Amino acid sequence: MRLVLFGPPGAGKGTQAKKIEAELGALQISTGDLLRQAQADGTALGLKAAEYMNAGNLVPDEVVVGLIEDRTSQDDCKSGFILDGFPRTLPQLESLDQMLKGKGEGLDRVVSIEVPNSLLMERLCGRYSCKACGAVMHERDFEEGAPKVCLTCQTDALYQRADDKPEAIEQRLRTFDDQTAPVKAKYEQMGLLSRIDGVGSPTAVFDRIKEVLN
Repeated sequence: MRLVLFGPPGAGKGTQAKKIEAELGALQISTGDLLRQAQADGTALGLKAAEYMNAGNLVPDEVVVGLIEDRTSQDDCKSGFILDGFPRTLPQLESLDQMLKGKGEGLDRVVSIEVPNSLLMERLCGRYSCKACGAVMHERDFEEGAPKVCLTCQTDALYQRADDKPEAIEQRLRTFDDQTAPVKAKYEQMGLLSRIDGVGSPTAVFDRIKEVLN
């Protein structure tokens, strides 16, 4: 199964991608992770991507698509893959479509996790990350008045990301909507898009996703 998974910041996209991966065997592929790994490995595409990233510029679509093509050709993607964070623009969509057609393949489904912006703001504004183990938790997970320590590793290395401040969140949500609205519209025209209600427990949302995938 070959999927594209859409979801704004705070929609639980990463959680759902891992659930799909565990149940269906389709590997989660994050473009951000791919770029970082390619740079660390010193591959030709990774070095090319680093030139743009180090200069503070966006990595060209053809470089990102090349990384995805290389990654999806590996053996662990034979059971399928979940593209997480790609495509974000119409040119990226077209490049992905051409890449898959060149392999005689296509997408099976595009899943968009839909959550109201008011709820996303609530989720993200109270979010804490742990520098020690990378765990993510929420303000409501802590007892009122108690010291905030990581619920996973019990250290006090918690912090709030700069992009989880209200002004930054509003900008991130606007950017996401502006970028992905035409992409989702195009996939809807192609008959591939399924919109999923992202409100509720992770299990409830996953059950809705399974319904459309089955």
